[in-house]
Amino acid sequence: MKNYIKIIALGSILSLASCSDLLDTEPRQSLTPDTALADVNGYESLLATAYTGARSFASYGQSLMIAPEIMADNLRIIANTGRYIGQEVNADRQHMGLWGNYGAINVTNIIINGVDAVEGDATRKNRIKGEAFFLRALYYFDLAKVYGYEPGKEVNGWNNSVIIRTTPTLSFSDADFKARSTNRQVYDLIESDLNTAIGLLPSAAQGSNGIYRVTKGAAEALLARAYLYDSKLPQAAAMATQSMTTFNLGNDGTGLSTPANYVSGFSTYPNPESLFEIEIRSVDWSTVDGVNNSMCTLTSNVFTGAQFIVTASSELIAAYEIGDIRRNAWIATTRSGATGTVFRSAKWLGTKGDFLENLPIMRASELFLIRAEARFRTDAPGARSDLNALRSKRGLAAVDAGLVGDALFNQILKERRVEFALEGHRWFDLKRNGLTISKHSNNQPVPYSDYRLLAPLPQDQLILNELLVDNPGYN
Repeated sequence: MKNYIKIIALGSILSLASCSDLLDTEPRQSLTPDTALADVNGYESLLATAYTGARSFASYGQSLMIAPEIMADNLRIIANTGRYIGQEVNADRQHMGLWGNYGAINVTNIIINGVDAVEGDATRKNRIKGEAFFLRALYYFDLAKVYGYEPGKEVNGWNNSVIIRTTPTLSFSDADFKARSTNRQVYDLIESDLNTAIGLLPSAAQGSNGIYRVTKGAAEALLARAYLYDSKLPQAAAMATQSMTTFNLGNDGTGLSTPANYVSGFSTYPNPESLFEIEIRSVDWSTVDGVNNSMCTLTSNVFTGAQFIVTASSELIAAYEIGDIRRNAWIATTRSGATGTVFRSAKWLGTKGDFLENLPIMRASELFLIRAEARFRTDAPGARSDLNALRSKRGLAAVDAGLVGDALFNQILKERRVEFALEGHRWFDLKRNGLTISKHSNNQPVPYSDYRLLAPLPQDQLILNELLVDNPGYN
């Protein structure tokens, strides 16, 4: 019976979410290079389904934006709908779950391993392959952040990360079970994939329609982020600079949103600062997706029927300096059942209609903050310069000229906290630096050594795959 269940589960790896008007072929389970993938057009259509993984509600469509904020100290629950209640108090096994990324990873593997062999323009094939390498890196990066420690930050030597799969599963005969790879092996794959993608992808201007697909500059930006997580600080600084050059960002902050358009940029499509943005259209949602699951419905009350279940913590509101335009991303309001003033988000307003909005996955400001953090130990003036370039575009004065060491590092983390509130960075910024996870109100902090830093592996996968070992504390 157990073997029978294993076969069913392996078959589900091949099943992917539909993508309405982008791919109309046989069921995904029967996709082969001899049918839907006979030419470059088939591979480009298949590539569209690889993007759907990023916009799913388990990923950047909701969970990867909200969970890292509420599992730390940026958000609090104001309405109990059963969602994020456990994450707010870091209850046992209440974490983020991204194992579904393997469906999209399999699509990228099909593309990477097959597109070169079909007829079609070489430049077009290179772009498709470059996008697939980027997306594979993104999905593995997110898996690695949730299920494992960053290299060099292991607790008690625990370096297990996730399963690496780089060959496609096209049929049951291709399927197999594997053990988890080390965090070093996973990060090496991420960095290799992104370096490959950089050499294959074209460039596009930030904030243009071109960033709805992956570009060279976006791959450079994601690689800079990966290097930062991997504590490869010189490489992170250099790659952030390279991406800034590709996107024509000035060291003085030229190219960043101004105080006048920072908040409104989140209701502009694409966001003027976007380096990579997921476009969502009404055809990509069912009739109830917006009201039930969108970022807009969970974080604001601008539409009738909105869920409005989370608000900014008092600690986050207190973190904004006087004059910081980013404070305007929170609007004071009230909610039935919630005591006193609460705050709705002004970043996620569903201004495409009916809770609909795009998802900016990477913004230009991140490059300045990556470079500042990568520089602070060895080039404090350079780190302060990067902070000041960003602050000048957020209505703030320069930081103190003598800011160095821990004080400078803490200022960088604070800038990241207020810059990316409700964009899913806070938990990971604390975790990757080996810090205690701070919490709001009377919720207890989570020490870095606590087993709850890592997500448990899905129980069904542990049952089906005898080679898998769960993270410590969940056995």
